[in-house]
Amino acid sequence: MEADKYLKLIQEELSNLPDYVNEYYLGTNHAVTTTYQYLTEIRRFFDWLRSSGLVNVDSNKELPVEALAKLRRNDIMLYIDYLQHTTNAQGRLNSPTSINRSINALRSLYKYLTVTADINDGEPYFYRNVMLKIDSLNDTKTLNYRAHTLASHMYRGQMKFDFIDFIENEYPNKCDKRAIPAYKVNKERDIAIIALILGTGVRVSEAANVNLGDLNLKQALLDVTRKGGQRDSVPIAPWAIQYIQAYQSIRAQRYHALKKDTAFFLTIYHKETRRMTANAIEKMVKKYSTAFGHPLTPHKLRHTLASEMYEVTKDQVLVAQQLGQKGTSATDLYTHVDQKQQRKALDQISKSSDKES
Repeated sequence: MEADKYLKLIQEELSNLPDYVNEYYLGTNHAVTTTYQYLTEIRRFFDWLRSSGLVNVDSNKELPVEALAKLRRNDIMLYIDYLQHTTNAQGRLNSPTSINRSINALRSLYKYLTVTADINDGEPYFYRNVMLKIDSLNDTKTLNYRAHTLASHMYRGQMKFDFIDFIENEYPNKCDKRAIPAYKVNKERDIAIIALILGTGVRVSEAANVNLGDLNLKQALLDVTRKGGQRDSVPIAPWAIQYIQAYQSIRAQRYHALKKDTAFFLTIYHKETRRMTANAIEKMVKKYSTAFGHPLTPHKLRHTLASEMYEVTKDQVLVAQQLGQKGTSATDLYTHVDQKQQRKALDQISKSSDKES
């Protein structure tokens, strides 16, 4: 499973970090992907502390907790400045979102060290939390700007059905002829995955981890394990059921599934039946959407469901429930995707002004 891959990567990171970071790992309850990201950010911060001369040790594993206790706000601001002028793997400067992930990772570590840790007769490692003096970076793009960009990368309304129809009927004419045998084997599965994400708004990792017993198609419900390990049950849009059933009817025979193969979405790799991974789903969606002429990611399929649901309900709480989010702050963006209401209000203002003049 995808989680096993991350757990292995987490252990690799922890093997090169101090004992107190290992204790932090055991004392927090983040999703495995978040944990891995945070540990890589902590490692990057420790690398910088050593290279900048603020801490004089030979390896990150030797970095003393006392060094973190003594850091000043200016030290952290220097690190943020360093991140702002550093390029990522794509050769671009780190975005505010990327830098804020680094800040959040350090906040999480410092909270553990100053509050949660239970050492020395129940006392934490130290009490002075320099991260309380550090603000997140502002994203200079307004919600309207981000929403407009987001809307151009979604398959809203009829477009989602056109996309599924394209995969079903037109893709063979667009792809390399050598890819057609694999396409014929996996067509129903691939459409079912896309329909499930579009019809529920689940994350790509949640889709990959769906088991046979998680689906109740009669009641149109899907049980999922959310970030952090919580179990949830979400409704499936009625239109998506037919595509999931079409795959379900051929799943066992097409992929030689046995009783031990509990994963719903399967693949055959080196003649072995396996669970399809989140990474494989990412690549599959990119392949079809690029051929369709509008490249996107599974996360944008999730955005599609969220924005359409808000358009119908005007209820951020319902959208947050559907997406498995703990609050509504992450759904603010979807309220700006469709600007018809704004335009309608502006039109009303214009008419009112005409009457008064």
